[in-house]
Amino acid sequence: MVAVSYPARAVVDLAAVRANVRSLAAHAPTAQVMAVVKADGYGHGLVPTATAALAGGATWLGAAQVDEVLALRRAGIADARILTWLYAPGAALREAVEADIDVSVSAPWALAELAAAARASGRTARAHLKVDTGLGRNGLTPGDLADVLPEVLRLRAEGAVEVVGLWSHFAFADEPEHPTVKLQAEVFAETLETVERAGVTLEVRHLANSAATLTTPAAHYDLVRPGIAVYGLSPVPQLGGPDDFGLVPAMTLEAELANVKRVPAGQGVSYAHQYETPQDTVLGLVPLGYADGIPRHASGTQERPGGPVRVGGRTLGVAGRVCMDQVVLDLGPGATEQAGDRVELFGTGRDGGPTAEDWARVAGTISYEIVTRVGARVPRVHVDSEVPA
Repeated sequence: MVAVSYPARAVVDLAAVRANVRSLAAHAPTAQVMAVVKADGYGHGLVPTATAALAGGATWLGAAQVDEVLALRRAGIADARILTWLYAPGAALREAVEADIDVSVSAPWALAELAAAARASGRTARAHLKVDTGLGRNGLTPGDLADVLPEVLRLRAEGAVEVVGLWSHFAFADEPEHPTVKLQAEVFAETLETVERAGVTLEVRHLANSAATLTTPAAHYDLVRPGIAVYGLSPVPQLGGPDDFGLVPAMTLEAELANVKRVPAGQGVSYAHQYETPQDTVLGLVPLGYADGIPRHASGTQERPGGPVRVGGRTLGVAGRVCMDQVVLDLGPGATEQAGDRVELFGTGRDGGPTAEDWARVAGTISYEIVTRVGARVPRVHVDSEVPA
């Protein structure tokens, strides 16, 4: 239930999600689209964004955790193919197989547990082999793969596991000219040949995340896996913003001012008085803080404004430290704002207002973190700008 009295909200436009998926499909016309909806749809809401992505043309969904993909099935998403890939021994793989979920295999033990889950469920499990082509994170090493392939063929003959996909993940996809991009693509192609030569018939091969979907057509293969771009944020801000790639940010984080008051020049603001008012002025209190996902690294000082906030048609930086539940704005001596007036922390940016990327730059992070860290106590309000109010 939405806490209607909460003085802030993350408004998510599902029409933007649909449009973003259509745009991503146009960037990869030879591939299917897997919309990645992990981490509660990158903070936008798991089921609403998954449903919107499918309506926009995605045919697959992907989420890291088994609980996430099971939640999608429980929500009634029955027709889409869904992949999960991050779990530890003892995960609910039997439930995943019974729910018709594709499961990634990144280690020999995972193949054994998936086979056991398939036998227990009386169904054939669909597996995607994940290979580590150079990221140095999850995935089968070349040595692991050599050991796993004979077992894959044995399990296929048994009817327990059918390997339908091969995939990997880039380390530098956001820098498309980086030499590792070409090197990883070559390793993936070689691995693909090895797997197919061993007698494994693949349905899908997938390598491209958001950045590679937009910038590296050679990596598109049969399926692309955009994540952050589904939500309208650029994975390569140094190469172009959302507009440059036909994307629209889906989330707007907004709040009402909780207090407005006049203070004299020299007034210290927030903890440790990192900011002091340079003149008689008006302060405004925004009831969002680091407990709501506002980065403390986006605090403002006398020399450097903090995270940007749009109020009364102007953009101001946070004044002083970000607190657990609130931040302060120096509204200026002529401010006319009152408690209850709306402020926008980030949104589409199309009206000149701040964006998640703007906050990322101030906080020294990436836009992915800005949207996914919006706290659970901030209500998500899902709207559809294509549907008349």
